[in-house]
Amino acid sequence: MSRFAGKKAVVTGGTHGMGLAIVKALLEGGAEVVLTGRNEKNIEQARTELESEAAHVVRSDAASMADITALAEITRTRLGRVDYVFVNHGIAELQSLEEVTEASWDRHFDINTKGSFFTVQALSPLINDYGAIIFTTVANDLVFPGMSAYSGSKDAVRAFAHVLAAEFLPRGIRVNSVAPGFIKTPTMGVAGLTEEERRDFEKQGDETTPLKRNGTVEEVAAAALFLAADATFTTNVELAVDGGFAQGLLAAH
Repeated sequence: MSRFAGKKAVVTGGTHGMGLAIVKALLEGGAEVVLTGRNEKNIEQARTELESEAAHVVRSDAASMADITALAEITRTRLGRVDYVFVNHGIAELQSLEEVTEASWDRHFDINTKGSFFTVQALSPLINDYGAIIFTTVANDLVFPGMSAYSGSKDAVRAFAHVLAAEFLPRGIRVNSVAPGFIKTPTMGVAGLTEEERRDFEKQGDETTPLKRNGTVEEVAAAALFLAADATFTTNVELAVDGGFAQGLLAAH
């Protein structure tokens, strides 16, 4: 119950799915958490579900520089300094080459890429020395037609995470990433899927993942928390949480 006692964290995209699982684990371990979301329904559900004075639910749009600045100020006011930052927010839209528009391209990069970078920039002064930053990327060896903008935006996050790991060395702050594969969530990580498409996506995960199933949000949270709290001699690592897909195990089956 006291694994994270006295610890303070920020979790972006923390009102549903993998982010919410990270928040729950932190709270159960005794941490105090600022968590963000953009969807009002998810925000209200998270407030109801968490019911904890240690959980500070904040409406924040990662594509908005004003919201990112406000998030840093809210974090400063409510938590003071923080030990862990989980940059987990993101969007994914299924669009073929012909369907991608400038607006949808910008939406992916504004939220997934620019929003992630400037969130860390804004929160950086509040992170304790020897703290940790964890990005959520994606197991990009999973190649999905129709997800070029999403994959590109997440590869960019992976790239600057490596650079930030070097930049934070003087403060002893570790920078790592978790790279999920097929993870069972209400949306399967892709906006706008019909129920039939969601089931098909989940089935594809069961069939193509070497461990023959989709992962759970709790398994992603466990990996993220391991990198944040336990892997104290680990930095600049991307940990695949994908049932073996990115490791080339499929060829052995």
